[in-house]
Amino acid sequence: MTDRSSITILTTAHLLLSRALRGRYTHLTMPGLMTEGNLSKLGGYRFYEEAWRVLSRRYGAQVMRTIYLQTELFMTDTLQSYREQNFNIPNGEQGGSLDRPLIVQFCANDVDHLLESAKVVEAHCDTVDINLGYPQDIARKGHYGAFLQDEWDLIYNLINTLHQHLSIPITAKFRVFSTVEKTVKYTQMLESAGAQILTCHGHWAKIRAVKEAISVPVFANGNILYHSDIEACLQATGADAVMSAEGQLYNAALFAPAQSTPSSQSSPLAFDTGLHLPHADLTLDYLSIVKVLKTKTPMSAVKGHLFKLMRPALSRETDLRERLGKVRNSDRAIDEYSEVVEEMKTRMEVGLRRNLLGLFGNYSLFCTAQRDAKAAEGLPAEGLVKIDTATGLKVLPHWLAQPYFRPLPPLAPQCQNGTRQ
Repeated sequence: MTDRSSITILTTAHLLLSRALRGRYTHLTMPGLMTEGNLSKLGGYRFYEEAWRVLSRRYGAQVMRTIYLQTELFMTDTLQSYREQNFNIPNGEQGGSLDRPLIVQFCANDVDHLLESAKVVEAHCDTVDINLGYPQDIARKGHYGAFLQDEWDLIYNLINTLHQHLSIPITAKFRVFSTVEKTVKYTQMLESAGAQILTCHGHWAKIRAVKEAISVPVFANGNILYHSDIEACLQATGADAVMSAEGQLYNAALFAPAQSTPSSQSSPLAFDTGLHLPHADLTLDYLSIVKVLKTKTPMSAVKGHLFKLMRPALSRETDLRERLGKVRNSDRAIDEYSEVVEEMKTRMEVGLRRNLLGLFGNYSLFCTAQRDAKAAEGLPAEGLVKIDTATGLKVLPHWLAQPYFRPLPPLAPQCQNGTRQ
C-alpha cells in the first residue's frame, strides 16, 4: 500500500492522475474557471467508451471514466468477450498514453471479485472507482450501485480492501440520502475506508455539506447542462471538480469554453460561456475516431451517440432519423452512419453565412441551412434563443449541439436507505 493519506492534484491536466493524487492536495486545473492565485479548479470529466473519451478530451474534459464494469462478468466470463468489449487491454489503446488520466469504474458486491478485477486494470488506469450511485433496475437485480447504500460494512470492506492492496488511489461515486446528516455520516465512512476522491450526485446544498465535512476532494455531479453551470456549481458547492453525465452526451464540447473553437470548425454563436458547435461536425469527429481505433466500438453505442448528438435536428429531419434507426450491425454500419451525418451536415450548412453584427452589440454568427437562413438573417445572437416554457431553460438553434431537457418522471418510491428508486 502506498502512502496516500494526503493528496496532491497537480495543475497540469495532462499529468497522470495516479501521480497527481500523491502528496498535498491543492486544486485541479480548468482554464477559465474559478481560480485561487494561479491555480484553477477542474472543469469536468465524463465516462463512456473509448471513442467518446477521445472526443471528450478534444473538447475540454480532463479526466475520464470508463463505463461501469460488472466485476462478476469481468472475472467469470470464460470467453472474455465482456472484458474484450468493455476494457480491451491487449490492443494497448484503453488505458494507453492517449487515454489518460483514466478512472476505471466497477460495480460490485463481492470483495474478492472486486479485488481481482481491480488488479487486472491496475497498471492501465490512474484510479479505480466503485460506483455506489447507479440507480437503475439492473442494479437492483444485480444488488450493486445505489442498492448497496444501506450495507455500510460491506461498502467499507470493498473500499478498504482496494485501498490496502492497490498501488493506485481508490475513488467512489454515490448519491445523497434524504437527510444531510445521514449523507455526511455516509461520506465520512467512505473517507475513513480509504476513498481518495468522492463524487457526489445530488442537490448542490447537500454537496456543499459533504465538502465541508471531509478532507478529500469532492466532485459534484448533477444539473450541469451548460458551460456556465460549471462555475455556478463550483461556487454553490465548494466542490473541487464537476462531473457531467447526461448533459455531456448531448454536447461533447460541454467543458470547452467558447473561445477555444478549433480553427478547422466554423465558429459558433456564443449563446453561453461554452462551445456549441454544429452537431453534425461533432458527430463526424466522433465517427472519425471510431474508424481509426483498433478497439471495436459497439455499434449500439455509436447509434446511441448519434441520436443524442443530432437530436435537435432529427425531430425535423425525420427521414434521416428513420435512416439512422434502420442501420444494422454490419461491416458497412459506420459508412452508412457517415452518409447520414454528411447529409445532415449539408442540410444544416448550405447557405453558411457570417454577419458581424455584434454579440451583445459586437459579434454574431449565423450558421444555418439555406432554408433557415432567411429566418435567422439580421437577428442578434440572443434573438435565436428560445425559452422552454416548461423548464425556463434556453433552447438553442436546432443546428447546434445542446442539452436535452428530459421530462421528469413521476416521483418514485423511496428505498429503505432513503434514496429514490
